[in-house]
Amino acid sequence: MTSSTILIRVGRWPAMTALCWSLAACGNQPPAADWALNAESASDRATQAYLRADERVQVLEWAKARSEVERTARPQLLARLALLRCAVEHASLDWKECGEFAAVAIDAEPAEQAYARYLQGQPLTIQEIALLPEAQRPVANAMHERSAALAAVAAIKEPLSRLVAASVVLRAQRPSQELLAQGVDTASAQGWRRPLLAWLLLHASHARESGNMAQAQALERRVQVLQGTIRSSAAVQGAAR
Repeated sequence: MTSSTILIRVGRWPAMTALCWSLAACGNQPPAADWALNAESASDRATQAYLRADERVQVLEWAKARSEVERTARPQLLARLALLRCAVEHASLDWKECGEFAAVAIDAEPAEQAYARYLQGQPLTIQEIALLPEAQRPVANAMHERSAALAAVAAIKEPLSRLVAASVVLRAQRPSQELLAQGVDTASAQGWRRPLLAWLLLHASHARESGNMAQAQALERRVQVLQGTIRSSAAVQGAAR
């Protein structure tokens, strides 16, 4: 595998929309170039920092990854990295319009073009769905029917891929109790602070709008735990003295 072959894969980070670098040397193929290894390592660290809400580290690591890819002077690879970052942000319900990807979209490969449309919850052709990462194809195929889409999201085993899919379904359809619970439970199980906060707040808002005040209050207490603001009555009384 040469330094010019950055490919979509479903492996170490299928969660990242399967848009990570395919770098494993196999057989008698030469090892990957250092820029590709550095880009993969930096994007991995950036993703984890983003999910745990470490702003300083995620900004630094995304910049490192971008710098390594820029060494190739290949805009299609820069588009792939930008789309990876956009997908991770969407998993946390940060629905930006992927400005970094848009800047180089004209040179993006068809698979990335299709994935960008998928992230926005847009309808795809059969040909475009076939270009998506394997884990996301059932979700795209089921998008027209709510219960089928929810089942397809729940069937995704990798947590970040599941969050990305849940975000896409949420964007394309109305919020539902089942989908919001799926997002909360997935982020909570991984201890991912940033997406968990986003999904908790949305779930609490939806519960209030639905008139389920008990559920809304329970979810808001979880937000307090996450933010470290919940305190015992004894601590509150002691602080008041």
